[in-house]
Amino acid sequence: MTGSLQVKKDKYYIVINTYDRNGKRKPTWISTGLKIKGNKTRAEKMLRDALSEYEVKEKLVQTDTLFSDAVRCWLDDIAIQVDPVTLQGYQCLANKHILPYFDQLQIKLVDINYDVLQKYFNEKSKNGRCDGKGGLSPRSLRLHKNIIYQTLKDAMRHGYIPGNPCELVRLPKVERYESSFYTQEQLNTLFEALKDEPLYPLIRITAVYGLRRSEVLGLKWDSVNFDAGTITIKHTVTKVSETVEKDKTKNKTSYREFPLLPDIRAMLLELKQKEETNRKLFGREYTVNDYILKWDDGRPFSPDYVTHKFQKLLVEHELPKIRFHELRHSCASYLINMGFTLKDVQEWLGHASIRMTAEVYGHLDLKRKQGMAQALASGLTGGAG
Repeated sequence: MTGSLQVKKDKYYIVINTYDRNGKRKPTWISTGLKIKGNKTRAEKMLRDALSEYEVKEKLVQTDTLFSDAVRCWLDDIAIQVDPVTLQGYQCLANKHILPYFDQLQIKLVDINYDVLQKYFNEKSKNGRCDGKGGLSPRSLRLHKNIIYQTLKDAMRHGYIPGNPCELVRLPKVERYESSFYTQEQLNTLFEALKDEPLYPLIRITAVYGLRRSEVLGLKWDSVNFDAGTITIKHTVTKVSETVEKDKTKNKTSYREFPLLPDIRAMLLELKQKEETNRKLFGREYTVNDYILKWDDGRPFSPDYVTHKFQKLLVEHELPKIRFHELRHSCASYLINMGFTLKDVQEWLGHASIRMTAEVYGHLDLKRKQGMAQALASGLTGGAG
């Protein structure tokens, strides 16, 4: 690629020597907007930059691939790179939102630009919900952006496009989510109300140890050491579109060991005895597995069932509405109110970093610090005034 600086009406112009399909030279003139006097160095730099840009464009592979098909290719490529749960999440978002939108648009990969992408995100922000009840949250939009960004990044890697226009997209600001939680008194009321429900052991264990749904459903008998008096989080059961069982936790810090509280120990021993009885009662119809929390016939509770049934139980017993995940928040709130630090809570919950703990529970810790400040103020009175 060659080019030069030309002067026209006392200003510098960049002239790029491009060629048509027949090899005939077609010079392209580009205005620098710079006057001759004192701007030669700047104009030369603009020439070098323009030549570099055109060289990149010349090397690009011409493709008629649709953008939606590029997304499908990316999903196929990463299938062996991510765990099944993450892949399910990508596929679910793509199939529900991204692919239908861009399949209908029939836009080529090489024609994707900032305007096209910004229009997509604006539309999803206003009318993106599948139930027709408004737009998607800023957090959801960021998940969409990740899929689109990674698809375009992969296209750049293959030389199909010169840049990634998704980098320029603007999304609504993510507002801090104020989680709900139960107080100590409300937790005790919950336990009393649900003590005869099949889900009661699962709900109590979740609230006491602040477990994720995937962690409490993943509890197996090898997680419990009655002799040492411990319970270890080392298996998970997760579902996006299909149930996935894993003999590992979300991250290294999620793998953690708790003391086996006396009431939890008694409950687990009772469940173990009940399981032995049910195996004999159901015989061949019993579903044999090592999971602790399950139906009488051995079938493990499904993640969806736990979430939906918990909401129904709260309504039936006229209890304050919280999400199942907020039993975990309730545990954290109780620990903070008991005087434990955010570092303690981080380790108990298995957060990857204390920053994450502070973002969710920092406002609760502040209330505890206010009490500490009052105690300091009342004790250090000398010299005031």
